[in-house]
Amino acid sequence: MAVVVEEPALSRRGVAAAMVALGLGGFGIGTTEFATMGLLPQMADTFGISIPSAGHAISLYALGVVVGAPLIAGLGAKLPRKGLLIVLVLGLAVGNGLSAIAWDPTSLLAARFLAGLPHGAYFGIAAVVASSLVPPQRRGTAVARIMIGLTVANLIGVPVATAAGQRIGWRAVYLAVAVIAVATAVALWRKLPHTPAPRDAGVAAELRAFRRPQVWFALVTGMVGFGGMFAVYSYVSPLTTEVAGLSAGAVPWVLAVFGLGMTLGATTGGRFVDRSVMGAVFGSLVATTAVLVLLGLTASVPVLEFAAVFLLGFVSQLLASALQVRLMDASPDAPSLASSSNHSALNVANGAGAWLGGLAIAAGWGYASTAWVGVALSVAGLAVAAVSVAVERRSRVSV
Repeated sequence: MAVVVEEPALSRRGVAAAMVALGLGGFGIGTTEFATMGLLPQMADTFGISIPSAGHAISLYALGVVVGAPLIAGLGAKLPRKGLLIVLVLGLAVGNGLSAIAWDPTSLLAARFLAGLPHGAYFGIAAVVASSLVPPQRRGTAVARIMIGLTVANLIGVPVATAAGQRIGWRAVYLAVAVIAVATAVALWRKLPHTPAPRDAGVAAELRAFRRPQVWFALVTGMVGFGGMFAVYSYVSPLTTEVAGLSAGAVPWVLAVFGLGMTLGATTGGRFVDRSVMGAVFGSLVATTAVLVLLGLTASVPVLEFAAVFLLGFVSQLLASALQVRLMDASPDAPSLASSSNHSALNVANGAGAWLGGLAIAAGWGYASTAWVGVALSVAGLAVAAVSVAVERRSRVSV
């Protein structure tokens, strides 16, 4: 039986300060992850490669998340969570510093892989820490607050980074993220309470999470369903310029609209998750499908593209928070690995969505075809979620 170690009690102001420190890390991670998508044309020009080839930087970052999240969360299970989070953001600083000085496509891909390694473990462990600082009935809200850093990155950080990258070069963006990561380490050291790991924590204890079918159902739902958003968002820059017919200067505004949708999804979506976790999963996937159909039909109309991108940001953030809590519910005695694995799953979706979208583009179907790739992935995610509920109900009846 797991022995739960109580986290130190904090005042309301102390909890808020800890949340801000954790959210700052999310801001840095969100900026480095999503800014790449808006900078693909500049990166392609630097190295003399095609935009789909430059898109491999997205896939390699996602692969780093997939590998790093379970590996770091499992091996670091016995470490104090505060110290582990600080080490993770310092690793983020190193990966982005190397990205800034990449000298050819191969070195860039290697640096993006390294930059992705801390991503999932950071968010997963931060979610566990944040949940421990609030009453149980407010876990959805706490997780959503941690994700606000990522959403603000899409609202402010990514558009600013994209605009800056277009003017002073994409390398400066990764250097700025490295500075943000170092600032996060300082903030965590000062504001986060001492957070020891559970007494019986260890790799074996954390691996118990993967014995539970509902953990796998939640992960696969994220891997498939979330890919629908990434199939489109990975190519939002050429979608805006080549399909909607806007100038490159409009791309930061499209990214800001997506970030606004994500921020509203994070600030209000936690309430939906608190009411019904699986209701939020189903609702967000149905909404994602509808939005992608709208985008596929109207991508050439700038106003409707902006509207679809806003809604896509909102529902994607709701889905991410819902799956995070679902995994912690499914594995209460091994939350760190299960929670971190959510980001592995979402970045499988990132890489797969970008890859499948790229295949559609390379086949000559056009950038708007990525929306229909997204529809197929979202519907598949809905099917997986439906099967998970059916299996869960059957297991309850049989007990």
